[in-house]
Amino acid sequence: MAFKYSSKINKMRTFALALVFIGIIIMYGGIFFQTSPLLMTVFMVLGFLCIIISTIVYFWVGMISTKTIQVVCPSCGRSTKMLGRVDACMYCNEPLTLDKELEGKEFDLKYNRKQ
Repeated sequence: MAFKYSSKINKMRTFALALVFIGIIIMYGGIFFQTSPLLMTVFMVLGFLCIIISTIVYFWVGMISTKTIQVVCPSCGRSTKMLGRVDACMYCNEPLTLDKELEGKEFDLKYNRKQ
């Protein structure tokens, strides 16, 4: 079974979306502690912090997204954004690279790390 790759930008956006839902669930959990105002406040503040962190992550991804290289995916023909030496298409998850040395090699995210 082949490993399914996904775009780095999509992974970061998914993480930020998960933080929003986690924050809402934590805040909702605070409702069960209505008898203890201190505990309820702690849950509400923790949930709010998760949502604020997700906003920061979304902003950060937006800033990164403006500086990325746009390439046309050879598989689906759509324009996609690429971070690093290797990345995956945002639409069809096709492995992509702009580095001539890596063409034809097995796709590995370790190629993005500095040696």
